[in-house]
Amino acid sequence: MHGWLLVDKPVGISSNAVLSKIKRHLGKLKLGHTGTLDPLASGLLLIAVGEATKLCQYAVLDDKTYEFTITFGSATSTDDAEGEIINT
Repeated sequence: MHGWLLVDKPVGISSNAVLSKIKRHLGKLKLGHTGTLDPLASGLLLIAVGEATKLCQYAVLDDKTYEFTITFGSATSTDDAEGEIINT
């Protein structure tokens, strides 16, 4: 099997964990991905299968677009959404 899997990665799981789950289902096929999404990020994760792994280096050359939400007026203990609010 060769080609691409387009995975809508949810918040709460790392890109590597997604890749590990796919490896368990597909067995010994060679897999790769075109970039890491933080566990706090959701978005499209491109998984290359078999011979498609040779194309990963080219898939990352295009521009990317990011959307995000920011909340002003509060600070957390970890400077991200996972931390405890320590000041508002």
